[in-house]
Amino acid sequence: MDAEVPAQLRRRGMAAATSGAGRCRLSKVGAGRRPPPARVRVAVRLRPFVDGTAGENDTPCVRGLDSCSLEIANWRNHQETLKYQFDAFYGERSSQQDIYAGSVQPILRHLLEGQNASVLAYGPTGAGKTHTMLGSPEQPGVIPRALMDLLQLTREEGAEGRPWALSVTMSYLEIYQEKVLDLLDPASGDLVIREDCRGNILIPGLTQKPITSFADFERHFLPASQNRTVGATRLNQRSSRSHAVLLVKVDQRERLAPFRQREGKLYLIDLAGSEDNRRTGNKGLRLKESGAINTSLFVLGKVVDALNQGLPRVPYRDSKLTRLLQDSLGGSAHSILIANIAPERRFYLDTVSALNFAARSKEVINRPFTNESLQLHVLASVKLSQKELLGPSEAKRARGPEEEEIGSPEPPAAPASASQKLSPLQKLSSMDPAMLERLLSLDRLLGSQGSQGTPLLSTPRRERMVLMKTVEEKNLEIERLKMKQKELEAKVLAQEATDPKEKENCSPIMLRPLGRRTVTVAKPLKKAVVMPLQLIQEQAASPNAEIHILKRKGGKRKLESLDASESEEKANDCWELQISPELLTQGRQKILDLLNKGSARDLRSLQRIGQKKAQLIVGWRELHGPFSQANILGLAAGLRCHPS
Repeated sequence: MDAEVPAQLRRRGMAAATSGAGRCRLSKVGAGRRPPPARVRVAVRLRPFVDGTAGENDTPCVRGLDSCSLEIANWRNHQETLKYQFDAFYGERSSQQDIYAGSVQPILRHLLEGQNASVLAYGPTGAGKTHTMLGSPEQPGVIPRALMDLLQLTREEGAEGRPWALSVTMSYLEIYQEKVLDLLDPASGDLVIREDCRGNILIPGLTQKPITSFADFERHFLPASQNRTVGATRLNQRSSRSHAVLLVKVDQRERLAPFRQREGKLYLIDLAGSEDNRRTGNKGLRLKESGAINTSLFVLGKVVDALNQGLPRVPYRDSKLTRLLQDSLGGSAHSILIANIAPERRFYLDTVSALNFAARSKEVINRPFTNESLQLHVLASVKLSQKELLGPSEAKRARGPEEEEIGSPEPPAAPASASQKLSPLQKLSSMDPAMLERLLSLDRLLGSQGSQGTPLLSTPRRERMVLMKTVEEKNLEIERLKMKQKELEAKVLAQEATDPKEKENCSPIMLRPLGRRTVTVAKPLKKAVVMPLQLIQEQAASPNAEIHILKRKGGKRKLESLDASESEEKANDCWELQISPELLTQGRQKILDLLNKGSARDLRSLQRIGQKKAQLIVGWRELHGPFSQANILGLAAGLRCHPS
């Protein structure tokens, strides 16, 4: 009987991938672009017979056909076999290097692109999962080989002169009876699993150890491995009683603008095996441990089935294991599942169950994306570089008030050449001269083709950067105008302090209104002096005094004298002004003195006397001598003939 996935299952898997698109965080790669799909890759490893278990008539129940397919006996009909096809099949004679180089090593390059990856070892107890992941000193497994190659890659990519600076950290934890325990710090207790705003799974409080070499990794990992919970059963003397997860995080920071930051995570997971308590003989604590292990693996199977069927709800939260594997199954990681099986017939049911789970997992679709962002603490440097990329006038207009006040202590230098106009590259004095020269040559080439520094500043979040730049320019323009207004006000105050006479005679200098702003100058308000009634009566009692007050007449107010002889009200409804002859005489005498002795500036203080009329008056006085009451009329006639 052929057990390959039929066309109907494949169509159902494609439907699950389509309907499950809502589960993926599509916003992380930008609007209008979806992350490319990546199917979970499945590899099956068949371990050899354990010493002392193979008898003369004991034949294996599993046989490999080629590098990708195998067959197993059909328990319902011994004349037929069940055939399975996967991405890779490793037989009894395969080595640790074959498994690592064929399935695990190709996904390490995704970490340097800011993407996540995960490797899961699945299978029944005693099938060799821990040996596949850890190995032995003579035959290292997936974990030591992956760490050795990953550290070598980070050293090469993060070398001096490369565009990225890389750092590696590690964390090690186990899930024991639905509790998340930190193996690097066992005293921390049960930890919680959270999800950040971008959909990434994280564990607050988990210990992170920086590693720069494989010796650093061994110094942290080997003692932590001793803290993992293991126990003896009938099938295995050191059976894993928990799910172990090694988390390796690769942080990348760009050395040049726009100073991007990437983060890639590698999950190396050694799952505990499913157990049949009738064969393992578990009792007491071992029975409770096996119940927690089987429950979490059962939820893991439900998650895979829900993803394949395209159900609206995937039960990630039903178990701590599936919650932690949310990125690896139907999430945003490149996933590799290594299913370990045993050849003995007594493990037949466990082997069939593991192969069926692996076949279902092969249809799960992930959507990896690049975890990329901008470093917040270098945004100021980016803004400074953008200012320097502008021309002289634009740079002066975009300069902030702090820069205007401080100024540059150095004298102005000569105009820079074309090779010196790239501000982000001028500050890299510590870079290799050969590399710096190559970058400057590339910038000159881009400048000759019409590129004004934009390739160095182009980012996936270009729209947000343009908006931030526009807001910054507006703020700088507002601050510049405020400083200009303060300078003008200070200048006016200084002029008034140095020349008080000019302040009295000249009209105040009006400041120029700010741009895009309408300024309305209000007319000066007229003042009325309110005097006590007793004082008015005393002044009115004097024989030569004539006081003017405001009096209402016909619904309006009019100016009228307090003289008792004037009793009749005027018929017209207007303002009336009565001035004493003495005041008129004094006013005329002041005007006459000003005409005879005042300068052109003093004459401009008279009503309707401008610069031209003041010069005419001075010229008249030089020709005809001082003015008298008689020739003022002639002067007035002459001024009317020469309007200013």
